[in-house]
Amino acid sequence: MNFKTVVMIQSDFFQIEQETPWQDAGPGVQRQVYGYGEALMLVKAKFEKGAEGTPHQHPHLQATYVASGAFEVTIGGQKNVVVAGDGFYVPADVLHGCTCLEAGVLIDAFSPCREDFL
Repeated sequence: MNFKTVVMIQSDFFQIEQETPWQDAGPGVQRQVYGYGEALMLVKAKFEKGAEGTPHQHPHLQATYVASGAFEVTIGGQKNVVVAGDGFYVPADVLHGCTCLEAGVLIDAFSPCREDFL
């Protein structure tokens, strides 16, 4: 018999902020990876004023909530300023990026999991 080995990608059940390491994600940007499985990932990104999320694209769907601060976000050529309480959606393979206007935090959900962040 042939059996295929399946490797499950999954975080621990709980993520504690003080125990979750920060990763450098570019000048003035850091991220914490929270819960994830193969189909979903939650990430917190902290930006200093003036820091940029360099324009990029990826095959993952992305929904983002602005927890604090203010950001000028460009998605597929459309620009908008978003502030605490706002959110935005990025379809797969669409060029997007942001500039932090006021230091803040973004909460990103990705589907499927961003294995490149692990």
